[in-house]
Amino acid sequence: MFKSNNVTARLFERQICTPSPGTSIHRARRFYENIVPSYTVYDVECPDHSFRKFTDDGLYLVSFSRNHQDLIVYRPTWLSFSCKDEDCDIHDLPSKARKFESFFTQLYSVTLASSGELICKDFFLYMESNQFGLFATSTAQIHDAPPTGGAIQGVPSVEKITFHLLRLEDGAILDERVFHNDYVNLAHSVGAFLYDDLLAIVSLRFQRIHILQIRDSGDLVDVRAIGEFCREDDELFLNSNSQVLVNHVGNGFHHGLPDPETSFLSGIKQRLLSFIFRGIWNEETDQTMRVQCLKKKFYFHFQDYIDLIIWKVQFLDRHHLLIKFGSVDGGVSRNADSHPSFFAVYNMETTDILAFYQNSADELYFLFELFSDHFHVSSRSSLHMNFMSSHSNNIHALEQLRCTKNKAASFSQFVKKMMASLPFSCQSQSPSPYFDQSLFRFDEKLISAIDRHRQSTDHPIKFISRRQLNILKFKIKPGPEAGSTDGRTKKICSFLFHPILPLAISVQQTLFLQSSVVNIHFRR
Repeated sequence: MFKSNNVTARLFERQICTPSPGTSIHRARRFYENIVPSYTVYDVECPDHSFRKFTDDGLYLVSFSRNHQDLIVYRPTWLSFSCKDEDCDIHDLPSKARKFESFFTQLYSVTLASSGELICKDFFLYMESNQFGLFATSTAQIHDAPPTGGAIQGVPSVEKITFHLLRLEDGAILDERVFHNDYVNLAHSVGAFLYDDLLAIVSLRFQRIHILQIRDSGDLVDVRAIGEFCREDDELFLNSNSQVLVNHVGNGFHHGLPDPETSFLSGIKQRLLSFIFRGIWNEETDQTMRVQCLKKKFYFHFQDYIDLIIWKVQFLDRHHLLIKFGSVDGGVSRNADSHPSFFAVYNMETTDILAFYQNSADELYFLFELFSDHFHVSSRSSLHMNFMSSHSNNIHALEQLRCTKNKAASFSQFVKKMMASLPFSCQSQSPSPYFDQSLFRFDEKLISAIDRHRQSTDHPIKFISRRQLNILKFKIKPGPEAGSTDGRTKKICSFLFHPILPLAISVQQTLFLQSSVVNIHFRR
């Protein structure tokens, strides 16, 4: 039953009623039904920056200069003004309300890019417990770079990629990590994943997963590198055995020295092939049938397994990784949905592959449908990220998923489409309560919690109460108040919602780099 729409009544109810155990935060979030960003200031006078996002705790707004050289960080404040009458709502807002500085205070500007590098405006990870920010700069890609030093053929090279760890409180650069002649997919933070104090960075070019720890002091410390080797002493073991072979050659026992770059598969690939082999072996008990199954399912596809490369990785917890494998073409393509892919669960401590699925596997999809939150892992210190809607914690999201599944022409194609989003990019969703599907209903084709540009529309995006049928709570309209004068120009927009306050920014821009239209939506 819907409670009173009056804020005072709901505050009084909260004071005299005790919520059921474990529901206090959900009860508190219902106040957002009353407190919404219902007022819009159109075409705000603001600096010509590329606004990235609010941090998950709402303390900072991160933006970059248009020349992709500088980081500019703001503190969200609030518009304040006075009027003589008792009812200020009848008055128009003062002229300063159209100024960006009335809502945000610039804390500092820091130059990150140097020596031909540019800031990757899509890359930003936030460590809430220490208020650290991770940013990336890189030089231009070299698409036809030769595969030297064990690099993968067909993967582009970047002369220099630098990861910068900053303390957002004052903009101090605490540490940097540089990758030379490598390739890390920086778009939308795809090539890196942050979980608590652990950071995983995927080198596509050299097929290594670099695991680093972010210390409280702000130091980036190497933990391990997974790729050619899985254990810390694997390289030492191979080198010591190579020395034994050299000694044998010196004593006249020459059998041909192996070249490590051509004779051995990488450690992670060895683990993967062993897991697949054992799985097929254990399917049959009859020896003849085992051989037939191995020929059909393993040796026939052996080269396909050999050619798989690591595309993407995410932490499932501090010890387990979800690794996505696929072809070289799919790893560097903008649209990898059409390429076949595979998923493996890897234990970093035991170096074992625990599970292996193709992207069309029904079993993986049903696990995803039932336990979606386990794929949306967030740091344990992040309170705001634990209440995002998914089809495993929200009945409305589950109904929407099942409706899409029922409409799909082919279940296998539907599964592939759903699995294309795995592993999820780190911190790619907004924790704003206005995206809570138990509170509001909205058109996810136009706006959603996922951090992506969307095609703009001249019509307002409506947020309708979920518990009060067909009651409009507020509207978000990007672009000019009067709408666009040129309907032929394709426009895209992005939305930045504050994780706590009734505050949002909409940025509409054309594909021809014309000036953006920035609107601020807030509760007056």
